[in-house]
Amino acid sequence: MSELCKMDCCKNCPRRAECPGCAETGGRPYGGDCVAARCIGEKGHEAFLALKKTLIGEINGLGIPELHVDDLNLLPGAYVNLEYLLPNGRTVKLLRDENIYFGNQIEVPGRERCYGVVADAEYILVCEYGCGGSDPVILLYKKRIPHEI
Repeated sequence: MSELCKMDCCKNCPRRAECPGCAETGGRPYGGDCVAARCIGEKGHEAFLALKKTLIGEINGLGIPELHVDDLNLLPGAYVNLEYLLPNGRTVKLLRDENIYFGNQIEVPGRERCYGVVADAEYILVCEYGCGGSDPVILLYKKRIPHEI
């Protein structure tokens, strides 16, 4: 198993047993898009690192209290694709299980809740949830304005 991004995401992947690896699947480990593989394939590894840095800056600039991201990991969509209850009583998932996204979890100080941050080249999602992803609430879901890297 080898990875294109050099981030040890294959080694740390919660779905490792189900996947042969990024390099072996042409950057489509679960059949969907990988934000890293796409960026590296189109613009190179330096552009991938620049995208990650840009996303961290955008997330930290959202103005959400106590939300500060130092790093982003590569995570399978199936791992971070929570189901949200909408005001009309319906539920929705905003991500694709087969895609790989940038993401991280940030504990909210003084509360038993966490922020979940998920992003790719096109969207940023910030939610808040309890233990094990329980009772998730969407705080922000926005389309990014693409920056040339």
